[in-house]
Parts: sequence; C-alpha cells; structure tokens
Amino acid sequence: MEDFAKILIVDDNPKYLEEALPMYGYDVVVAHDGVEALQILSKEYNSINLILLDVMMPNMDGWDTLKAIRTNKNTKYIPVIMITAVSEEHKIVSGLKIGADDYIVKPFVLPNLLARIEAVLRRSKWQNESKSIDISIKPEGDIEPLTEREKEVLSLAAKGASNQDIAKKLFVRDVTVKTHMNTIFKKLKVTNRTQAVLLALQTKIIS
Repeated sequence: MEDFAKILIVDDNPKYLEEALPMYGYDVVVAHDGVEALQILSKEYNSINLILLDVMMPNMDGWDTLKAIRTNKNTKYIPVIMITAVSEEHKIVSGLKIGADDYIVKPFVLPNLLARIEAVLRRSKWQNESKSIDISIKPEGDIEPLTEREKEVLSLAAKGASNQDIAKKLFVRDVTVKTHMNTIFKKLKVTNRTQAVLLALQTKIIS
C-alpha cells in the first residue's frame, strides 16, 4: 500500500468510502459531484494521488468530469478509477478511451477496490519515477537478454501486479515468480523491482 496517499472521492454518496479508506492509511478528500471535484482539483491538484470517480452524479456526471480532468494540464496525469453500476458496465470502454486508468463495478467488495487502488498507485509511482529519473540506472557492461517468460513476468510487475498476482495469472507457484524476478535482477544488474521495471521500460525490453 502507498502510505499517506491522498485520494479524492467524487461521489454523491461517499459515506462508505470516506469512512473505510482512512482505516487503511489513506488520506481522503470528498466531492459530491464533478463540479465540486474540479473546484478542489484547481487548488489541490499537486497533492492528489488518485481519484475515485463515480459515474452517476448530479450536476456533472463522471464521464464529463473525466474529460475535464484529462484536458487540464494540471490534472491530466492524475490516476482515475471509475466506479460504475452493473447496468453501465458496457460503457466503460468509452471511459477507458477517455482516460480512466481502471474501473470497478458496484456493488464491490472492499478488498477488490483496495487491490486496484494499490496497483494503480504503484504504476503511477513508477511512471513518475521514470519521468524524473535521468536513467542513470546504467548497468556496468552489457545486460543479458530476458526470456519471453521473464519479459512476461516483468510486464505484469510493471502494471502493479504482486508476485502472488503474477503467479495466479501465469498459473505457477509464488516461488517460481520469485525465482524469475531474482534472475531478472541479475541479468539487468539491478537490485530491486522498481529499478528493473524502470530500466526495462527505458531500454524497451518491455513496453
């Protein structure tokens, strides 16, 4: 979990999330519609790490709010998870095209939402580090090529998946994923997961 990450909840009925997320270490700000959300973002965009955006709201719905977020230079890169009802799920492809990073369907189970939040925050953190770091993760000498399976493991890691998530996705044991990661570290001459992902993205080993 990203400690002390600040989440903007945009929902006309935010009580459940407003009470639950702080219990897991998140700082929350609440807007009851899109208009209020944009007002908050105009002042606090630098401190917001993630937006949970409900689709159905009065005054300004989630789709229009998402469009406004993505067309504003100050907010366009803030991660957004859409919260949609089952009846609206077919519209989510449009939301992803507009720029949503993920979505979850109501009614949802809290652990599922928490896992999605953590994954999106991890991905956002790596992307920000990649932009700000002069990759001076320059390994000494040539790096060994990765196998297709190692690339697959690293690609999933780059999307925020944990070792356990990767193991389930690839139908292998957790220890197998750990072995792959250790081999990847040795081949890329790095010492941790973040360095491996950044180096792989910058050298186009994965995309």
